[in-house]
Amino acid sequence: MRYQTKGTCSTSIDVEVENGVVKFVEFFGGCNGNLKGSASLVTGMKVDDAISKLKGIRCGFKNTSCPDQLSKALQAALHEEEKRKNAE
Repeated sequence: MRYQTKGTCSTSIDVEVENGVVKFVEFFGGCNGNLKGSASLVTGMKVDDAISKLKGIRCGFKNTSCPDQLSKALQAALHEEEKRKNAE
């Protein structure tokens, strides 16, 4: 799923979640190396663990950051996965 970020240099994040595990993350815009590193670190991690590590991180004087936005994207992806499973 594609998540539109708010308040960050990155403009959107593509995330895939399968059985509560982060399978894929790709940022668009932002600090290329740092965001590739963040994506690599959370890939293979349980979604809930990744969210707890990333949620609330701030960038400078901003109220959010790319990692914080990733936590929101993962929450949305997890919610979509649960909706899909309940519909089956």
